Amino acid sequence: MARNSEDLIAGLVADLKPVAPLRQAAGMRLALLALSGGVIGMIAIFGPRADLMAGQPDGLALLGAGLFLVLALASAWAAVDMARPYVGMRREGWGWTALMAAMLPVGGAYTMGAAWWRGLPSGFEMNGSDCMRFGLGWGVLMFGALVVWLRRGAPSLPRRAGLLTGVASGAAGIFAVSLYCPHNDLIHIGVWHGLTVVVAGLIGRLAVPRLIAW
Repeated sequence: MARNSEDLIAGLVADLKPVAPLRQAAGMRLALLALSGGVIGMIAIFGPRADLMAGQPDGLALLGAGLFLVLALASAWAAVDMARPYVGMRREGWGWTALMAAMLPVGGAYTMGAAWWRGLPSGFEMNGSDCMRFGLGWGVLMFGALVVWLRRGAPSLPRRAGLLTGVASGAAGIFAVSLYCPHNDLIHIGVWHGLTVVVAGLIGRLAVPRLIAW
């Protein structure tokens, strides 16, 4: 019996080959490449905002774009890290960035509510759906890059990995759109740009676990 056990073990390990470890930097290079692709594609097709070209960017639009860029990078970092499961480790740093970025939709909702309360036009316009559509579209590049990376690893929390992938994708896509979007008001940036990230996060949470399952 002992001899049979040794033969069995030897047979199981005979075909094993060393695998290169997943490195965080390599995953982030892939994510940055995807983010850059979205930015270059958006600018190449539609061109940058007029105020950016003039060297006089609007303060709120610049702040919004910066927040979404930081959120995209922080979420992508956390998603890349989840390809390497560690017992007992917490990856919550991205959440503080998400809370910071959430101030934009909260501010937009408050502004609309205050206008309704005073009986004034809310300032909400449906044409913002174009920003959402393009944001989700360009976010597919980041989505695909992170899914490819996660499939190389073994995420222990696939739903969390999916949420992070979606948030990073939505934030990356809407950052690219922000460099063209001509709107400067808090309602548009907070509601439509913020909603893009929320929708992308939900899509990621639902779709990614199936895409990375072995």
